[in-house]
Amino acid sequence: MTALKKVVLFTDADGRARFRDEWVDLSEGTAQSQLSPLMPSAGFQLRQSPVGFRSTFHCTGKPQWLFVLGGQMEIFLQDGSSRIFGPGESFYSADTLPDGVSFDDTVHGHWSRQVGPDPLVTLFVRD
Repeated sequence: MTALKKVVLFTDADGRARFRDEWVDLSEGTAQSQLSPLMPSAGFQLRQSPVGFRSTFHCTGKPQWLFVLGGQMEIFLQDGSSRIFGPGESFYSADTLPDGVSFDDTVHGHWSRQVGPDPLVTLFVRD
């Protein structure tokens, strides 16, 4: 069976955002058109961020897929690590604030920025 890599941005037990890789089985369709099982969604949003865009530390409100349609996006974690995602790449953003915890911008979440000469165009697909 074939699978696609799913990069997951999640909140670890210590409250810090981390990346991990998971796999989505392509168990449906045909050999020429391999499909995952149908996944539910609650809607989607498109976003365009200009050259120079930079967010502050924040958590994802609700888990969602993020697909980069144009430009590049860099995601920074509290531990100083980062990953760059370009057109055609995606990740599953699930670094939500733990229940009953107040947001602390020295512990929780991630920040992002537009990278390179082109505006950042993204598609958010909500669970």
